[in-house]
Amino acid sequence: MKLVEPFWKSKSLKEMSGAEWEALCDGCARCCLVKFENPETERVEWTDVHCRHLSNVSCSCNIYNNGRSAVSDCVKLTPAAVAEIQYMPPTCAYRLLQEGRDLYWWHPLVSGDTETVHQAGISIRHKSISEIGLTIEDCLNRCLSKTGFA
Repeated sequence: MKLVEPFWKSKSLKEMSGAEWEALCDGCARCCLVKFENPETERVEWTDVHCRHLSNVSCSCNIYNNGRSAVSDCVKLTPAAVAEIQYMPPTCAYRLLQEGRDLYWWHPLVSGDTETVHQAGISIRHKSISEIGLTIEDCLNRCLSKTGFA
């Protein structure tokens, strides 16, 4: 009996169906954290501040289906965008596959459990605060390089 490889090992990002593409998201919500690019170093500084539309419990967007229209800097991930975006988290499945690497053991597609991303400490569940009521300066003061959040 021949074993069939999982879709993420047998297809490129461009070849995946919409359902397969969506399944790649591990639910960590790190991409929903506020980030700043240092213009002098071009280094991206991460904060522990999440988008106002993110649930800090479920790590999912409350307005996912129309998020990009409601949030001007929300990025629609596509295979082309993944190749261009420099600030995707290093554990992100889209980034890993783009770089020719495999998914981690805690990814729900590997573990079979959507909770392993949280149990492994990869997600931002209960580790971030909402941007609601914060100024840009407040967010800058919450850069991870200053807070130690990782």
